[in-house]
Amino acid sequence: MDGAAGPGAGAAPEALRALSRRLRAQEEEMELVKAALAEALRLLRLRPLDRDGGGDSPAVPCSPALVSRGTQTEMQEDAVPSLGPAGLSNGPPGLQAGREAPGGLPSEGCSGGTGGPGPPGVLWAAQPPAHVDTPRRNSSSSSPSEWPRQKLSRKAVSSANLLLRCGSTESRGGKDPLCSPGGPGSRRSNYNLEGISVKMFLRGRPITMYIPSGVRSLEELPSGLPPETLGLDWVYGYRGRDSRSNLFVLRSGEVVYFIACVVVLYRPGGGPGGPGGGSQRHYRGHSDCVRCLAVHPDGVRVASGQTAGVDKDGKPLQPVVHVWDSETLLKLQEIGLGAFERGVGALAFSLADQGAFLCVVDDSNEHMLSVWDCSRGTKLAEIKSTNDSVLAVGFSPRDSSCIVTSGKSHVHFWNWSGGTGAPGNNTLARKQGVFGKYKKPKFIPCFVFLPDGDILTGDSEGNILTWGRSLSDSKMPGRGGAKETYGIVAQAHAHEGSIFALCLRRDGTLLSGGGRDRRLVQWGPGLVALQETEIPEHFGAVRAIAEGPGAELLVGTTKNALLRGDLAQGFSAVIQETGLCADFHPSGAVVAVGLNTGRWLVLDTETREIVSDVTDGNEQLSVVRYSPDGLYLAIGSHDNTIYIYSVSSDGAKSSRFGRCVGHSSFITHLDWSKDGNFIMSNSGDYEILYWHVAGGCKLLRNRYESRDREWATYTCVLGFHVYGVWPDGSDGTDINSLCRSHNERVVAVADDFCKVHLFQYPCARAKAPSRVFAGHGSHVTSVRFTHDDAYLVSLGGKDASIFQWRVLGAGAATPSRTPSLSPASSLDV
Repeated sequence: MDGAAGPGAGAAPEALRALSRRLRAQEEEMELVKAALAEALRLLRLRPLDRDGGGDSPAVPCSPALVSRGTQTEMQEDAVPSLGPAGLSNGPPGLQAGREAPGGLPSEGCSGGTGGPGPPGVLWAAQPPAHVDTPRRNSSSSSPSEWPRQKLSRKAVSSANLLLRCGSTESRGGKDPLCSPGGPGSRRSNYNLEGISVKMFLRGRPITMYIPSGVRSLEELPSGLPPETLGLDWVYGYRGRDSRSNLFVLRSGEVVYFIACVVVLYRPGGGPGGPGGGSQRHYRGHSDCVRCLAVHPDGVRVASGQTAGVDKDGKPLQPVVHVWDSETLLKLQEIGLGAFERGVGALAFSLADQGAFLCVVDDSNEHMLSVWDCSRGTKLAEIKSTNDSVLAVGFSPRDSSCIVTSGKSHVHFWNWSGGTGAPGNNTLARKQGVFGKYKKPKFIPCFVFLPDGDILTGDSEGNILTWGRSLSDSKMPGRGGAKETYGIVAQAHAHEGSIFALCLRRDGTLLSGGGRDRRLVQWGPGLVALQETEIPEHFGAVRAIAEGPGAELLVGTTKNALLRGDLAQGFSAVIQETGLCADFHPSGAVVAVGLNTGRWLVLDTETREIVSDVTDGNEQLSVVRYSPDGLYLAIGSHDNTIYIYSVSSDGAKSSRFGRCVGHSSFITHLDWSKDGNFIMSNSGDYEILYWHVAGGCKLLRNRYESRDREWATYTCVLGFHVYGVWPDGSDGTDINSLCRSHNERVVAVADDFCKVHLFQYPCARAKAPSRVFAGHGSHVTSVRFTHDDAYLVSLGGKDASIFQWRVLGAGAATPSRTPSLSPASSLDV
């Protein structure tokens, strides 16, 4: 008996879930049937049948007896997708004052099958007439003897509609805005006749959003730009995972590095600004991700090179180098626009002539090496470098005619004749470095020039090679006479694994940073080790080294951390990033952090100690959210489930309360109601579901009843109050995150085109205007306001950046302290 009961008990929940899915599918089918009937009624009004059986009959006014009070929708086309351009349709024509159809009902502006008045893409909201009895779907002003005739008429129109939909490709070329829901990658909306709901389509899926009862007209809703705007205040992040030449110290003492499309100038310690003191300034002239930096010998001018990309409209953005003043943040010169391919991989100023020239290597297949006049922005020389990756470039500090490049399996020594400034490929000549008896490494990521003119290279074998100067046996083209060339004169094994960075200190000693062993070593004359330290594993390997004031060092790592310290005392993080999603308990005592393995942690905000460690499933967590009263914690997972936990008053203890099961795809967003009893959630397949948590995590089948519910936060990207943020022609992935401010004045949006937007709230009008802010170099994954609405925090995707924006303008709060991720704030990557 016990053995038989076990399987049966396990099969019952699965059977219930299958039954639930089947019921939901049947409900969707019924919605489509209702939509088809409603559309047939509308077509009957727009294309009336010829009462005499003839072919051409004049249009007749709409019959009030055929106006339905049910939800007016568009039927989804699955079998035959529309071929016309995706976009917004003409909804039902707007009601015009003073016009009434027969029977006292407002006219719908019927015409001979051409749709409503107004330009394409305009949404017309029809309002119910006051104190007028409109027949319902199952009622009619006709007598019972007329019902069979009406049914036959409806069947005829339905058949005609099917014939219209299944016609040839040519006949469907001109899309009827009243009949087609748009292509599978479209965003299209229309209001029903009674103003009950709004429906839009994402990837062909209809999404119905019910209009709150308090909204009587679209004209009541805000339109236009919000009075608030944003100013970039602080940037968290450092691009160390895949870039080099990315960390320097300016003459002013500021540390310069880049992340996304922004070059950051950070002044450590002292003064107002970000966490732990210090301040930041930002150069924001680039239109795509910055890939490399070089500092002019004067310590003021900076050159930064960006990668190629595309804008929102798909137009290519060309790679370019900006030369700019670090004191004024003004661009002085734009170099190489249209001359580089894919991106700028490495660059360097000349040193012997006070930075008169700039050497650039692009990311094309040939890795073109070019020399530019910095003051004029003109190209002086160009040559194909190599088909292998080039990782570093530099001028000899003794002679600008000597240029060195290194990268995959090569060190190249270039002689530049200088010329007269005329472009051409004959002004640069290459001599390849020969390894001879030494093992040829796979990569030479870095090199430095010594004061005596020798060169030290760090390679993937963990060796530091010394390249000495010697006179060549033959004359090289150039300025005449025997030229110096380089050969290996010494080798020292310094690290286990690759050497990613070399830095020559002011006192003449050398610093080397290891990859696999994460060691930072100081070397004296003759490459004698003097001192070393190991970077903790969670920071990653050493990527770049810069010398600060005194003995202070700054270290960039491959896990995008920026460290500050010295060899004796060790290093602490200026920048570090972990976690996928987080939310603060309303008390501010703890913060919950979701990870990518189904594991979530609760940390004490004062001690930063872990007070709880729980795992739900084995898939990543996409959102964690405390209820406004702090009694519950909701955790949205990629296993399609929302886990609900009861939480103690201080947030330190939690116990499983239940699960919200019903989504057919992974959870993307969720919000709690203001009373803490209900949840609204979105999923990866564009569902909007509502849950009664206090009533046992029950799914609310009648979504219409939730139209007037007030929400403590609004981060769900699908809903009537925010549907206007979706761009025309959206495929469902264009909006990644949004957040309503706590004062309910604006809504911030993170899109898939590297931009942050500000809209007025509520945003329930099509093609709503927004203020747009650039800086991220990848899709923006999340946006959140701080508890006092003084700041907005946005998270980048592949650029691994966090931007902190100050909210400016009317209604903006005045920050009372240096911001951080504070209570009532949450972030979801």
